[in-house]
Amino acid sequence: MSEPIAWTLGVAVVIPCHRVTRHVVQLVSEIGPEVDVIYCVDDACPEKSGDFIEKEVKDPRVRVLRHEVNLGVGGAVMTGYQQAVKDGARVIVKLDGDGQMDPALLPRFVAPLLRGEADYTKGNRFYDLRNISSMPPLRIFGNAALSFMAKFSTGYWDLFDPTNGYTAISADVVRVLPLEKISRRYFFETDVLFRLNTVRAMVVDVPMDARYGDEVSGLKISRILGEFGFKHARNSVKRLFYGYFLRNLSAASLELIAGLGLMTFGILFGAWHWWSSAQQQVATPVGTIMIASISLISGLQFLLAFLNYDIASVPRRALHPLLHPERLQLPGATVKKLGP
Repeated sequence: MSEPIAWTLGVAVVIPCHRVTRHVVQLVSEIGPEVDVIYCVDDACPEKSGDFIEKEVKDPRVRVLRHEVNLGVGGAVMTGYQQAVKDGARVIVKLDGDGQMDPALLPRFVAPLLRGEADYTKGNRFYDLRNISSMPPLRIFGNAALSFMAKFSTGYWDLFDPTNGYTAISADVVRVLPLEKISRRYFFETDVLFRLNTVRAMVVDVPMDARYGDEVSGLKISRILGEFGFKHARNSVKRLFYGYFLRNLSAASLELIAGLGLMTFGILFGAWHWWSSAQQQVATPVGTIMIASISLISGLQFLLAFLNYDIASVPRRALHPLLHPERLQLPGATVKKLGP
């Protein structure tokens, strides 16, 4: 593990900026004094967001970072993370520049991290069902579909609204994440959750309401069915391999192998004999039907047992206090010297 870096800042905010000049000035003006520094990342914005912010925003906390080429919202956030860690921030909050996220809610996201109760917090717009009526129907469908896929691919079964961009993360946890491997485009929120699970970080949902105005969403249903579906499947395979075979081998690992093996055998065996009997125009023997049925039922039972284990194994203990436990006694203070 690398040598600890002293905190010189408390809370930092990262705002990815791409076509946000209509909203970003108002957003920055609403960020409270609990924030020490605000990084506005101009992601090769055609509106020259960086120049606009430097001209229109007088808040001394604002620092503009620029990309020569567009890296996507995920790439902009990773740039902000890296700079915040370098500058010694303790907690890093990500806000979208389109005005959907209320900065007044920021203490809700930061408090669990400062108390050592979470490593990463994210918004959940579905917590209060009364507020769902204000959400566009297309967003409701898209988020429900993504949440279902994300639960399996990330391993955080108790979370919802995976594409919610209102997040906060401990800088200590950022240091152990492979930032260069995280998706640079719209999939990055879910990819971050997948990476957090690989280090067994604790993630907590924070109830919130979204503010919808004249912004244009870049999330399309086609991404859910195409790009997102493929990436969820890829991360699911990686997570299962890392968690149940590479790092650990448990009864759940054997249940997964047995379940997949029996289900595959039952489907292939039953399909082959059904096709063979149909070709010969004869009835399939009862014994053959029983072998296929028992294999399928047994395989399903093994997979359900594995799923139950997987759901129960969601990380329940924050990681960053274990990395540097002495820091929990110094809320908001500057650390001049840290032990190994």
